[in-house]
Amino acid sequence: MSGIDLDKLRSLIALLAEEQIAEFEHEDEGERIRIVRGHVVQHAVHHASAAAGATGGGGGAPRADAAVAELVDPDSVEVTSPFVGTFYRSPSPDAPSFVELGSVVRAGQTLCIVEAMKLMNEIEAEHSGTVVEVLAQNGKSVEFGQKLFRIKKA
Repeated sequence: MSGIDLDKLRSLIALLAEEQIAEFEHEDEGERIRIVRGHVVQHAVHHASAAAGATGGGGGAPRADAAVAELVDPDSVEVTSPFVGTFYRSPSPDAPSFVELGSVVRAGQTLCIVEAMKLMNEIEAEHSGTVVEVLAQNGKSVEFGQKLFRIKKA
């Protein structure tokens, strides 16, 4: 980390918080930085304390969000958007939603569509379980890494 200017990093974190950007990643000349604000996704829980220490420890630097310390149900997983695009809960405006709150889903089942660059990308469940939260709004823009659903694993 010798090449990272901590003052620039603090300014970047403050800007991301101000603009309500949840995730940022940049790589330049072999040096990579990734900042994730807000809720911690299930597979990143092990890194939460390291992320909080790296981004929130230095006096004037804003905390990455108190939500980093939020407890995540170990029996649930969050489905996130792999693209920046538009979130759709159904294959067409007049069709029923792929899933509803309380729907039982199986691994590989389509949960929604994210339209990115005029391509309709089906987002599938990676785990079987029950949909316990729908976190995105139909027809609204979603960011890369934004949480779309929370599923309680079966």
